[in-house]
Amino acid sequence: MRRIGRRITELVFFILFLSFVSFVLMKLAPGDAVRKVLHAEDVALDQATIDAQRQAMGLDRPIWEQYFDWLTGLFHLDLGQSYMTHRPVVEELFSRMPATLLLTGTSILIMIAIAIPIGIISALNSHRFLDKISRSLAILGTSIPSFWLGIILIDVFSVKTGWLPSMGIGGAKHLILPSLTLGLTMAAVYVRVVRSSMLTSLQQDFVQGAKARGVAPLRVIIRHALRDALSPVLGMFGVSIGSLLGGTVVIEVLFAYPGMGKLAIDAIQNRDYPILQGYMVFLALMITVCNLMMDIIQMRLVPEIRLRGGKR
Repeated sequence: MRRIGRRITELVFFILFLSFVSFVLMKLAPGDAVRKVLHAEDVALDQATIDAQRQAMGLDRPIWEQYFDWLTGLFHLDLGQSYMTHRPVVEELFSRMPATLLLTGTSILIMIAIAIPIGIISALNSHRFLDKISRSLAILGTSIPSFWLGIILIDVFSVKTGWLPSMGIGGAKHLILPSLTLGLTMAAVYVRVVRSSMLTSLQQDFVQGAKARGVAPLRVIIRHALRDALSPVLGMFGVSIGSLLGGTVVIEVLFAYPGMGKLAIDAIQNRDYPILQGYMVFLALMITVCNLMMDIIQMRLVPEIRLRGGKR
């Protein structure tokens, strides 16, 4: 419980710090949200009209006043309205959230289905042919950027064969290519992590003791060795959740997938500050919640962590 309470406290400070930094950086970034809203970049408008719109949007006040008003709204679960659609930011984010969560979830399932079996096989055949093949593929996978892998998959399965759609969202077919791209990219990293953790776990005394007692080899691997090996894997996953969400943004843009990442990129192009600020808060919340979930799962898998009160 102490560790959970510490995580919640960290969440509050993390959101406050991240929101302030991102708020200031967005205001200092090149470009003018008012001109973007009025399409003044395409149509000539007099300065009085631009100033009136700036005042109506509250952008004529000092940055610290704008941030304080936004922070007050945050405590009331009000993140303001989008400059472009004039809809509440919360509604905009929630309308895109299911698509992003679906993409992230299926990508994680693909990663698990690939990384854990291959990592186990590689560890059981350490320095043999299968191990060398799996390590070579893992190195190759980590060397290929996710967007480049996505382009290759689009070219093969969409352009040349026409088997799968390359853009948008619809049925299950629209989810295959983006999920596969993100899942393969993550799997290349986690194969090596699972292999390393399994090699360490297989040398533990309790695993060797289970073998000596005549426990079935498969039970030793799954029940004892894998359970112990998953703890550092989960710890790394909690740390890398930010990179996962960042990778989701790239994949959503590449496949024109209407998720939260695509919404954030569109907001950057349109200088839609409320959407960007809301997305940053959601990102911080997701990272902290995922870390909290990983801590809870680790405490369930490894009793020593729970007995030490969550101190590693």
